[in-house]
Amino acid sequence: MAMTDYITTFSSAMRNRFGERVHKVAIDAGFTCPNIDGSKGRGGCTFCNNVSFSPHGRESRGVAEQIESGRKVIRKRTGAMKYIAYFQAYTNTYADPVALDKMYREALAEPDVVGLSIGTRPDCVPDAVLDLLAGYRDEGYEIWLELGLQSSFDETLDKVNRLHYFHEYEQAVAGAQQRELQLCTHLIAGLPGEGAAHYSETMDRVLELGTDGFKFHPLHVVKGTMLANEWRRGEFTPMMQQEYVEVVANWIDQAPTEMVYHRLTATASEDILLTPAWCSKKWKVLNAIEKELAWRRVKRQQAAMGFASMLVDRSCGSEVRVA
Repeated sequence: MAMTDYITTFSSAMRNRFGERVHKVAIDAGFTCPNIDGSKGRGGCTFCNNVSFSPHGRESRGVAEQIESGRKVIRKRTGAMKYIAYFQAYTNTYADPVALDKMYREALAEPDVVGLSIGTRPDCVPDAVLDLLAGYRDEGYEIWLELGLQSSFDETLDKVNRLHYFHEYEQAVAGAQQRELQLCTHLIAGLPGEGAAHYSETMDRVLELGTDGFKFHPLHVVKGTMLANEWRRGEFTPMMQQEYVEVVANWIDQAPTEMVYHRLTATASEDILLTPAWCSKKWKVLNAIEKELAWRRVKRQQAAMGFASMLVDRSCGSEVRVA
């Protein structure tokens, strides 16, 4: 069995849409963040080390050069011949729309780039930016707006110094949906003070508003962050791998079957990761998630068979369930 036997992955969704493999190419276009540059705050979120976006330093190459570099690696590794330009590092709508259009257009000018995926904060998507993305969609490009919500609880967002709140996510979703833009919502499991009830309620709130996809991330501690100091002082305890696996499986169980999953886990390089160690082992975590989904499917099938047998027995005047 494969992960695609249980969920719709982003790669499988793109293959269905384009008839061939489509791969994201990550781009660092030199953006900053209102939680870093002083517009809202400085230092960023408690878990954010800017180096994790750019482990080899900020990119000095242009968008087209980064796409060319990424395409060479991807073609060799996966054979993909079509790409989505993924504006990933920092807040990728945090600029004047004219400047944004120039950068986005540079990516779309590449003949094998079929669309854009734009990672950003919910408080950085004004109408002018949404109109810009909707315009590309109307030209036939595959467009995804990725919103980093992380949690629907404002008290949690305060604890990690996000400096945005759930109502801003609600506003961003409403604006995107008015323009029929595809949404991918980012959620983090393991945030300080949160547990199973928080994860379930956050998923319910997001689904009530509507989204087309998800990215799930385990909270990990990396060097150079406020969270690292909290961990050293014993104020934060990271999740165990199995706990994270169960949270992801629960989220998948809550979501509609047609949901598209862009990512089920996230990793940090071992040179900056402090804890938990399992966050450096992407495939080990993915395999554990797949195993959990498989086990849950078997349990549901067994329960359904048992229930059917019970109905048959009752029709014969017996209430003994056949296992």
